[in-house]
Formats: sequence, C-alpha cells, structure tokens
Amino acid sequence: MFEKIIHISVEQKFIVFLLVIGISIGGFISLKQLPIDAVPDITNNQVQVVTVSPTLAPQEVEQLITFPIEISVANIPRVTEIRSISRYGLSVVTIVFEDGMSQLDARQFVQEQLNLAAEEIPEGLGSPELMPITTGLGEIYQYSLEVEPGYEDQYDAMELRTIQDWIVKRQMSGIPGIIEISSFGGYLKQYEVSIDPLILRSFDLTLSDVFDALERNNQNSGGSYIEKSTNAYYIRSEGRINSLDDLKNIIVKHQGHNPVLIKDISEVKWGSPKRYGAMTKDGKGEAVGGIALMLKGANSSETISNVHERIERIQSSLPEGVSIQPYLDRSDLVGRAIDTVSKNLIEGGLIVIFVLLLLLGNWRAGLIVASVIPLSMLFAFILMNLFGVSANLMSLGAIDFGIVVDGAVIIVENALHVIYVGYVGRKLSQTEMDDIVKTSSSKIYQSAAFGVLIILVVFIPVITLTGVEGKMFKPMALTVTFALLGAMLLSLTYVPMMTSLLLKKDIKEHKTLSDKLVNWLRVTYKPMLQSALKIPKLLLGIVIVAFLGSSILLATLGAEFIPTLEEGDLAMQMAIPPGSSLQQSVKTANQAEKILVENFPEVKHVVSKIGTSEVPTDPMAIEDADIMIILKDKSDWTTTSDREALIGMMKEKLEAIHGASFEFTQPIQLRFNELMTGAKTDIAIKIFGESVETLASLAQDVAGLIENIEGAADVKIEQTKGLTQMVIDIKREKLAQYNVSIDDVNQVVRTAFAGDKAGVVFE
Repeated sequence: MFEKIIHISVEQKFIVFLLVIGISIGGFISLKQLPIDAVPDITNNQVQVVTVSPTLAPQEVEQLITFPIEISVANIPRVTEIRSISRYGLSVVTIVFEDGMSQLDARQFVQEQLNLAAEEIPEGLGSPELMPITTGLGEIYQYSLEVEPGYEDQYDAMELRTIQDWIVKRQMSGIPGIIEISSFGGYLKQYEVSIDPLILRSFDLTLSDVFDALERNNQNSGGSYIEKSTNAYYIRSEGRINSLDDLKNIIVKHQGHNPVLIKDISEVKWGSPKRYGAMTKDGKGEAVGGIALMLKGANSSETISNVHERIERIQSSLPEGVSIQPYLDRSDLVGRAIDTVSKNLIEGGLIVIFVLLLLLGNWRAGLIVASVIPLSMLFAFILMNLFGVSANLMSLGAIDFGIVVDGAVIIVENALHVIYVGYVGRKLSQTEMDDIVKTSSSKIYQSAAFGVLIILVVFIPVITLTGVEGKMFKPMALTVTFALLGAMLLSLTYVPMMTSLLLKKDIKEHKTLSDKLVNWLRVTYKPMLQSALKIPKLLLGIVIVAFLGSSILLATLGAEFIPTLEEGDLAMQMAIPPGSSLQQSVKTANQAEKILVENFPEVKHVVSKIGTSEVPTDPMAIEDADIMIILKDKSDWTTTSDREALIGMMKEKLEAIHGASFEFTQPIQLRFNELMTGAKTDIAIKIFGESVETLASLAQDVAGLIENIEGAADVKIEQTKGLTQMVIDIKREKLAQYNVSIDDVNQVVRTAFAGDKAGVVFE
C-alpha cells in the first residue's frame, strides 16, 4: 500500500500540491479556533451547590441545609465523591462526577435532587442554587475600581460598590465565554430603618407593625383604563418608595389625631447588610472590585480578548474620577506561555534545520525535509481542533522536531545516496528522476514507517491515562501523535513528490562539508570501536558499575508529579484566630500589604480578598483571606532573582504580624488544589470522625508530626472549632406567660442584629 501511495504521489504532483494547500489552510483555520491557555485544565468534573442563610450558625447550617442536600444527591449515578463546607451563614456542597459524565447531564441530575432537598429545608432558611459552570482556570480577569486623585471625597466604599453592581457588572454581562461576574468588597447599598426599641414601646408598637406598614406603603398598582371620546387613558397609582423622605413619611398608626410616622420611631439612613467578606489593596484600606469567571471549556484567549474590548467601552461610561484597573489578567500568563512555546518551537526548528542542512550536504534536500516541520504542525492543529485538545505549554512544548522529520530524512537521504552512487556525471530527465525516487522511497519507507510506529506505540500508555494524570499528560501525547501522523503522511506523499521535483538533475561528483564531517567522524570512531572490542569484560564491568551507581543516585533524588509552573505572581493565604472580626481581618491584611509593598520593589500590587463574596466560588471564613501578590517582570527584580528566596524573605518580614499565619502558593495552583481536593494546599491530610473535639486534638498531633519533615514549609490546621457564640436560650414558660411566640423572638433577634428585608426600592 505504501508503495502505491508513493508512486501515485510522484506521478500526480498536482494532487499532492492540493493536499498540502488543504493542510495549510485547515491548519491556520484550526489554529485560530484552538482553545489557548497556559496549562491544561485538570479540574475534575464537578457541580457545586451553594445555599446562603445569613442567620444560621455553622452547626445549624450543617444540620438543616448541608446534610439534607448531601443525602439527596448521594444516589445520583456516576458520582465519585461528595464533600461539603458548612460555615456561618453558608453551605457549599461539591458533587464530583466521573470524567465521562456530561456537565449538563450532571447539573440536571443535581437540580432534580435539589428540588427534593428544598422541601426538607425549613422555609426562610435559604434556597440551594447551582454555582456557575466554571473551573480552576475560570478566574481569568480580576479588577478593582480605582478613584483618581482629587475625587476621594466623592466616592466611598458604598458608592463604588453601587457603581460595580449597577454599571460595571451589568455591562460586562453577556460577554462571550463569560459565565459570571462576581463582585467583591465595599458595602451593599440599602435603605435602612434603624428602630429605637424604647420609642417603639412608648407608642405601643411591635416590629410586626413596622414591617406591615413598610410592606403596605411600597407598591404601585393599575386601574385598567377610561375611555373618553376617541382616547383611552390608562390608570396607574404610583406608591413605590423613591427616596429616604418617602420612607420617613410612611404612617405606622394613628394615635389620637396625630399620625405616627416611620421617622418618629426610627432613624432612616443609608445602610448595608452584615458583611461576610471585604477587599483591600496595597495597604490603603478597603477596595471594591470584581472577578470575571470563564465558562468551562471556553477559549480563554478569545474570552479575555472579549473582556478587554468590553472593559474599554465600560471605561467611557463610568462616572468622572473612577476607572477599572485589572490586577490579575490571564492574558499576561497566556502571553508568557505562548512566547515560551513559540521560542522553544522556533529555536528547536532552526536547530533541526541547521543540522539537516549540515549533514545532508544538499541545501535543497535540507529545505524539503525542513518544510515537513511546519506542515506537520498544521496537520496536528487540525486534529487538535477536531479532538478538543487545547494549545498550552504541555501540549505544544513537548514536540520534538527531530523525531517528527525522522521519516522524511530517511527518504531524502536514501534518494541522494542512490543518485550520487549510480548516476554521477549524468543529467537526468524528470521521468528518470521520478523513477529513481519511487524506487528508492519504496525500498526504504518500510524502515521509516516502522520507526514512526515504534514512537507511536510508546505514547499509547500515556494516551490511556485517566484522572488528573490523563488531563495533564494526555494532551501532550495526542499532540505529538498528531504531528507524527502528519509527518508520516507527508513522508509518503509530499516528500517523494518534492524530492523528484526540486533535486538537481545534473549530477556531478563533489565533496561537501557534510562528506568531510562524516568521514572525520568515521576515522575518529573506528579506532575507538576497535579498542573497545579488545576489552569487552572491562567495558561491560564499567557499564554495570555506572548503572548501579546511577540507580543508587536515583533512589536519593526527590520526585514530584510535575514541575511547578511559575505563573509570574504569588498567592498568599492569611489566617487569624477563629472568632476574629471582619474589621480585624481587614486591619491585618492591610498590615501585610504595607509590609510587602514597602519592603519589596518587585511587588507591583497586593490585593486581599477576605471572607466570601456574593458568588461564593471560594467559601472562606471572615478570619481567612486570599492575598494576591502581583509581581513585576523578573528582569526588574532587585532583591533577588530566585522566587523561592523571595518567598522566604517575605515570610521573614511578615513574622512581625503576631497572631496571623501565612502560606504561599500561586493563583491558579491554589484554585486547582481547592476545587480538586477541597483544600488549598498541595498536600492535605483529612481525619474523619464524629467528635469535633477529638478531631481537633488529632489534628494538633498530626501537625506536630509533619511540621519537622523536610520540605513541609507551611503546616496549617483547618479550624473546626473555636468560634465564639452568644446563645439565647428561650424559656417557653415565659413565652406562654406573655403570649409571645418563638417566631416573635426570632424576628426581634434577627432584625436587631442581622436586619430583615421589608421590600425593594427601585432607583
């Protein structure tokens, strides 16, 4: 079969030319459509369920929300793991499916079970919702709203948050490839009625009376229409609240001839709900920003380009003195990855071309073989696009052009050998050249094809990998396989055709540089070979000793799954004692930011995300923070040129902050760890049991055992207890005495401390 293909290719040159044109066009089109990212997405196939219940303590969240959801989703088919987090006011349940499970099917299964679980959750305690369809690579664009000098007095944290939610977030919605915009920091704007309980009692009113008054006096209605002559007049009543004054003048009751208004019993002002998160930047206090989350499977390069385009349009619509400043932009990392891959591919290709030209001794033959490199890459792009393989450091960085052109080298070199051995001094016709190439290629191609086949067989075990290993290494194996298949196809068709067409037909005897080089190598190697054959036992002994020595050295070397990719920026996790307030977390984060900005000129920005945002993709307690350390280009570093050394220096400086612990990692690495295992660290030890006290004690013991192990840089115990609570123990006999229900008590407690929603105001 191979012989027939070679013969047809040499005879039908135009058809082969069309084939090459088709590969080129298809390759360029596929390259534009390929998902491009820095690293493969190794996030497992999961669906997250979040339930927000601001008034529930962690144990109540676990009992009333998390447990019913876990039980309801336990029987879903093809589920491999269920894990959960129950924090104050927040439940997050993660359901991990087999990799072959469709994302939409998985979400459909979960949603059906959530409808059943919702019936078991007491009314008013929260509604379970599915998290956005995103992955560990989803946080592609993080930004803050900056106030320009001279405008500081016009925009406080509440005003900036309002701009973020009602201008920036709304205009960023609908960007192709973006599934969610999550706001972070600042204060949500509310119309707040702050009631004085003593005044309320003096007017013989209850909280229910106030709620009823607010609900009854904040609504519009319609009254059909009236016909007059040729016209119809539609009737509407407008009774919605439009301002603080409208709210102040709502009547609660009549006392004698005098109305009792909201302003008589309370203070009406701007307010905000209890916060479970905040954002700070560069040690300058609180900030407001957002995170653009990419849809799972979207092309990050295209998506980030769409985000940049939309941001430019939004900038022009922002109020004067406010601008959007990105602090973590995936395009920077993707750009560095593309530059690295491009540099490696270009340099590797040039080296191979140089060696080909040097050793083949014929620049035409060298260029024919070298042209297989870009054509095989274009062929690989076509198959990568068809099979959904993304372009990243792993998939493209592993291509070896020397292996790719192996078959082409054998065919061209054999043709040159036949020509310069048997036809020196002759001028060949095109027909004779065609016959020579067909004969020489047919004889040698079996060896070339066998060599390619051996290489392909080597990659079969890698292609069959599953789980995280498969997601990391399978793209590399597939890409190399695609390039080899393209090279083999081109060696059967394109290379014989171009060899017969472009090689010189006037055959003259000549000595090239390659001939001299090969002769010198032969002369040098022959005496060495003869000497080695005289001492076979000694030589074999040396080899055995070298092998054993290497084996001993191998046993002492460390090992890791894959070298850590330097993302260019750092992520630092801060933790302060459980039970600390949000303001204490903000204060500690600002201290850490100031230390890093003032002591390390390599640091461009430091941004802290404390606690949980409104879209809790990262459910943290208010005493925890993720701190993004944005670094300058490595060429601008002055303190040190080593990343690990820089981290060590930062840890030393941060020791000045007492009562806080800091762990260093990288932004993408942190998200991968968290989504895959539920822990943000590279290694996590989980202990299971029923008693919180026993678990905490065992965790301390384990930490003591591992903190002295070489390489264990940061050892942290996940806090499972220690959150202080004020518990109101309700006496039912007293409730009966005063004719008060549990609901009345809970409403007072809830309204007094957390606030309760009485309606909506449209501005």
